[in-house]
Amino acid sequence: MDNISSQSARSNTIMKAAVTGICFNALLAGFKALVGFAAGSIAIMMDAVNNLSDALSSVITLAGAKFAAKAPDKSHPMGHGRLEYLSAGIIAVIILYAGITSLVESIKKLIHPVTPEYSKMTMIVVVAAIIVKLVLWRFNRYMGDKTDSDALKASSTDAFFDAVISTATLAAILIFEYKGISIESWLAAFISCVIIRTGIQMMGGVLSKILGERVNSTLSRKIKSRIALFPEVGGAYDLALHNYGPNELDGSVNIEVPADMTAEKIDDLAHRIQRTIQDEFGVKLLSVGIYSVNTADWAVEAKQRIGDIVLKQPHVIQMHGFYINDKIKLIRFDAVVDFEDTDRAETIRDIEEAVHEEFPDYDLDIDIESDLSD
Repeated sequence: MDNISSQSARSNTIMKAAVTGICFNALLAGFKALVGFAAGSIAIMMDAVNNLSDALSSVITLAGAKFAAKAPDKSHPMGHGRLEYLSAGIIAVIILYAGITSLVESIKKLIHPVTPEYSKMTMIVVVAAIIVKLVLWRFNRYMGDKTDSDALKASSTDAFFDAVISTATLAAILIFEYKGISIESWLAAFISCVIIRTGIQMMGGVLSKILGERVNSTLSRKIKSRIALFPEVGGAYDLALHNYGPNELDGSVNIEVPADMTAEKIDDLAHRIQRTIQDEFGVKLLSVGIYSVNTADWAVEAKQRIGDIVLKQPHVIQMHGFYINDKIKLIRFDAVVDFEDTDRAETIRDIEEAVHEEFPDYDLDIDIESDLSD
């Protein structure tokens, strides 16, 4: 299946899941609102508001999936996939708003309490809500994992919390019926706090993706290992992947190749690597950079000596791209440092001083790089 067909199928799956969520949550909200109003139950009324926000969330998920599936255009050549993150962010805002509004109403009821009146219908609706929400939790979780949709995963988490909340509401009803103790307002306040917490967590996850997260460790290791299987490749480094939406990863990588490879062979190798990574991982490598590596024994020995020196430096976790030119007396390599290094200029100076002690006749060309991927 090509990428366009795959994205279309993914979008259709998300939309079907969203429509299912809209229908169930709208029905639950309506029934709970009626029962809550009849019983004078603030907890059930707040639960109905929560279900209504869930239905609205599903509408936004539906719209987000629709717009995110639009084909790339001149203004947005990398596509519109990041709109899904925006839709997940809007859902988080709605959940936060619902939680804050519910908390305000709950506090009012704590100050001016009202005794609820429950019926068998009340308990039936609450039990039905628990069952429906558990089903939606499993359904959205499955669909979210299948499509890698943050919005559906968020809806799955929300449905699970809703099931917990409805269970607590049922417990409150039973306590009132058998003990005569009303914990309605306190439960409503608790429900509101859970809703607010969920909204904050969702917003944090959305912002993290928009800012740009580190490449998944398992994926980066697999890609580098696969590239290293090409016989001409001495190593794969500096893998950088950019997320333009779920299942839309583009990036670049640098590889070490023998210094005597021709441009024609390097070009062929780069194209084979790009096709392989696209086919096996669905990742588009827009560029494959080249490190020219000496293969002579004396150069290999020099690389080993310098590598031992460089890796002894604080914060340095890797050295690659090593090249030594004995004719013009030049040594070139990249050093990867961790994110705890707050003074990279000092790190370069320390490395230069240490290497110059062993190779005083050589000029150094050192590039300090960030630890982009595992």
